[in-house]
Amino acid sequence: MEATIHVPPNVQPRFYKARPLPYAMKEKVEQELDRLQKAGVLTPVEFSDWAAPIVPVVKSDGSLRICGDYSVTVNAVSKLDNYPLPRVEDLFTAMSGGTLFTKLDLTHAYQQLRLSPESKKYTTINTSKGLFHYERLPFGISSAPGIFQRTIETLLKDLPGVVAYIDDLLVTGSNKEQHLQNLDRVMTRLESAGVTLKRSKCVFLTPSVEYLGHVIDKEGLHPSQEKVRAIQEAPEPTNVSELKSFLGLINYYSKFMSNLACILSPLYRLLHKDSKWSWTKDHTTAFNTAKQQLQSSSVLIHFDPSKELTLSCDASSYGLGAVLAHKLEDGSERPIAFASRTLSPAEKKYSQVEKEGLAIIFAVKKFHQYLYGHHFIIYSDHQPLKYLFSESRPVPAMASSRIQRWALTLSAYEYSIHYRPGSRLGNADALSRLPLTDQPQDKDIPPLGDVNLLVQQLSHCIVSATQIAQWTDKDSTLSRVHHFILHGWPDTCPDPAFLPYFRRKEELSTVDGCVLWGSRVVIPTTARSLVVQQLHDCHPGISKMKSLARSYVWWPGLDEDITRAVQTCEICQNSRPSPPSAPLHPWEWPSRPWSRIHIDHAGPFQ
Repeated sequence: MEATIHVPPNVQPRFYKARPLPYAMKEKVEQELDRLQKAGVLTPVEFSDWAAPIVPVVKSDGSLRICGDYSVTVNAVSKLDNYPLPRVEDLFTAMSGGTLFTKLDLTHAYQQLRLSPESKKYTTINTSKGLFHYERLPFGISSAPGIFQRTIETLLKDLPGVVAYIDDLLVTGSNKEQHLQNLDRVMTRLESAGVTLKRSKCVFLTPSVEYLGHVIDKEGLHPSQEKVRAIQEAPEPTNVSELKSFLGLINYYSKFMSNLACILSPLYRLLHKDSKWSWTKDHTTAFNTAKQQLQSSSVLIHFDPSKELTLSCDASSYGLGAVLAHKLEDGSERPIAFASRTLSPAEKKYSQVEKEGLAIIFAVKKFHQYLYGHHFIIYSDHQPLKYLFSESRPVPAMASSRIQRWALTLSAYEYSIHYRPGSRLGNADALSRLPLTDQPQDKDIPPLGDVNLLVQQLSHCIVSATQIAQWTDKDSTLSRVHHFILHGWPDTCPDPAFLPYFRRKEELSTVDGCVLWGSRVVIPTTARSLVVQQLHDCHPGISKMKSLARSYVWWPGLDEDITRAVQTCEICQNSRPSPPSAPLHPWEWPSRPWSRIHIDHAGPFQ
C-alpha cells in the first residue's frame, strides 16, 4: 500500500525553521522522534528545500503524537485528494441485522501506508534534532484522510459485514457463526496487507459497542452516554463561539430528536449577523429543553429494506417535522430517524396547505437514500394533500405553481399518501404543540411578488396587489376564506356564501394577504367593478373578455358579470353591426277584386 502527494510542477518550495518547544515536552518529543526513527517511519536528512515545523499533540492515553504543521507548506500548494468519507448513517445502515459486533482499531493508521519516493521530500519536518522526512504517510497532510479511506475500502472490497471509517473498522454478522466467518475474512485480508491493530482499542464479539459517537446493538442505535453526559454538563454559553460548539455537538444527535430545530430556534437567532449577544430566559429554556430532549431520546431501529417504510410529516407556523419509521408485523411503528427544521421568514407566509406540502418535500429529500427505489407510505394530518399529491391522480390544473412543482418532485418516488389526524402523528406533530414564542415577521423581506406580477399583466392597472390585500381583509367572505387557507378548513361548508370557495379549497392559496385560485387572483367584492372596467378597457367582446379574465382573475359569478358589462356598454351596443335588411317581396297579382285588402293604421288622435 503506497500513498502519493500530488504537488503541481514549478511550485516554489516552502521552508520553515523549527519552533521552540516547552521544556516540559522537549524530552518526550525527542523520545518520540527516536522511536519513529527506529521504527523506520522517519529518516534524518541533511538538506531539504521543504520543511514544516512540528506540533506535538498529547493523546488521551498520555502518549505523544508528532504532527508536522503542513498548513504552511505542502497543504497550501498540493492537490487535495477528494475521495469522500462515508456518511455515518450509511455505515450504521450496513450494520442492520447484526447481533454481535467487533471493533478494530488500526495502529498509527496513516503511518501504515508507505510514501512514494517522490512524495517524501514534501513531508520533511524541522525539529530540535534536525531535519527528518517521513517514509510513511504522516498526520497533518490534508489529503491523508481521503488517501487512507480509499486504501482501506479497496483492501476490504467485497467483504460482507464490515464497514470502515478511516482507521475504525466494525464487523458484524446475523449470528455468532456468521460473525466469526466475516471477522476471519477481514483479519486475513488485513494480515496479507501487513496492517497491524492496536489490541488495547479492539473489542471482540460484544452485543453492544460504541462506534463513531453512537452505541449500536441488535435493537438499533443509541447516542453515546459519554457524549450525552458531556452535553448535559455543558454550562450556558457566554458568547457566540461557545454557542456554536454546543449546537455542533447536539446537532450530531439530531436524528434522535423529533423537534430539535424548533427547540433551538431562539438559540439560532443569536447567530444572526445583526443580533447582539443577549442571553435571556427564552434562551435558557431552549438550552435546557434541548438537553432534556436528548436525555429522553428514542432508540432508533436499524433500516431494513425488506420492511415497510412510513414517513410521517407535519408543519406548524414556525417549523417542519418528519419521522422515518418501519412498520412491524404487529402493526407498531419504530423510528429509524427524526428530522426537523424551522421555517424561513418567506416560508412562514405560505398557506397551511403549502406548509404541509413543504413538510413532505423536506422529509422526502432528507431521507432520499432510504426512500428512493422503495415503496413507502406518507402520513399527513392535512387531508387536501391526499388529493393534491395522490399517486394515482394528476395534480389539479388550478393548483398553485408551487404545489405543481412539488408534485413533480414526488413523481420520482413510489409512495401512497394517507390521512392521519394530528393526535396520531406522534413525534412529527410535536412541532405544532411546542410552546415557542411567536417570532416577529421580518419586515425587511421583500414581498414574493406573485400577486403584483399577475395584476400588473393588465396594462395601466387601476388596482394594486396592496389594495387587493386590504380589500380582502375587509371583505366579510374573503377574509374568512383567507383565515381558512392559513389555519385549515372546517369539515363542512359553514355558509352557502362559501360554497364556491369550499369546492375549490384544495386549490386555494394565499400570498401577501391576497387569495389565489391556482395562479389567478381572487378579487374581493369591492374591487370587482373596477377590474371588470379594466378588462373592458378596449371594449372586447364577451368571449375575448372572458378569455383575458381567466388568465389572471377569478370570483364567483365572473362570467355573468362580464356578460352583463358588455351587454350594458353603450359604446359596444352602438358599434354593433346592424342586422341585414330584409329583401323586398312583391305581392302576387290578385285574381279578382276584393280578394286581398291592405289597411294602414293611424292614431290614436287627440
